[in-house]
Amino acid sequence: MFNALVVEKDEDGKTTAGVQQIGLDQLPAGEVTVAVEYSTVNYKDGLCIGPGGGLVRNYPHVPGIDFAGTVEASDDPRYAIGDKVVLTGWRVGEAHWGGYSQKARVKADWLVPLPKGIDTRHAMAVGTAGFTAMLAVMALEDHGIKDGPILVTGAAGGVGSVATAILANLGHEVAAVTGRPETADYLKSLGATQIVAREEINETTKRPLEAETWGGCIDAVGSAMLARVLGQMKYGASVAAVGLAGGADLPATVIPFLLRGVNLLGIDSVMQPYDNRLRAWERIAKDLPMGKLDAMIQPATLSDLPALGSDILKGQIKGRVVVDVNA
Repeated sequence: MFNALVVEKDEDGKTTAGVQQIGLDQLPAGEVTVAVEYSTVNYKDGLCIGPGGGLVRNYPHVPGIDFAGTVEASDDPRYAIGDKVVLTGWRVGEAHWGGYSQKARVKADWLVPLPKGIDTRHAMAVGTAGFTAMLAVMALEDHGIKDGPILVTGAAGGVGSVATAILANLGHEVAAVTGRPETADYLKSLGATQIVAREEINETTKRPLEAETWGGCIDAVGSAMLARVLGQMKYGASVAAVGLAGGADLPATVIPFLLRGVNLLGIDSVMQPYDNRLRAWERIAKDLPMGKLDAMIQPATLSDLPALGSDILKGQIKGRVVVDVNA
């Protein structure tokens, strides 16, 4: 028997989450069993721990869309007992039981070998948020980053924190957008050279184009902020859209695309092909300063998760939560 955070739903549709003991025979089918060491908390996790958000269809359920650990059993020749592995995406923690458990059983295709230079704890300080940030940086690079500051919206969150640290480490000037003034020193410690108050950029304007300001952007907010940013991009610059914290709508015009050749790049981390996952994790190990990553970490245990799930839905989490499932 081992510990897991189990979410249950009653006849009235109310969900409750708590740590329970479960057995190996309760785990879903899969080719590889992993002794989980660490997980983390993302916005989707908050939904799956709490109301479900339409992501969870079957209860009882074990959430946790990310985990890192050691292979304990494998029916796949790619993974041997003792291998260190990381998993993000593939609807694990939503449709399939996830990482808020001391053991997990998954399909071998969903795993990635942990690259040298990063351990399981740091891998979960990265997690889906940091993996998404790296995919966004790679997309901007592939389309050509222009001169000038790179704007990062929602910068104090998980994606924004890692994106800020990576971009700064690569030598880019980073302008960090935040609605929490108290995070300014934290963002500067990650490498931000400019702090932009959210209210300065969060309202739509009647002008489809403003002064060319940003050489690129990683946007976790969407809605009015993304619409505004599109009109401020330099000619040929790109925006990598990674989230919708401000809403799923986009009250914009096509003018920035037509007159300035702006690119809007959609970033999906859930169904990324294996080769691109490897490329991203290798870049993370090389280009994300581990000291900066340590500054983002908020430690937690399985029993902390119900409260943390609620906090992340309210936008109250700074940096990266790292869950020690064995603590």
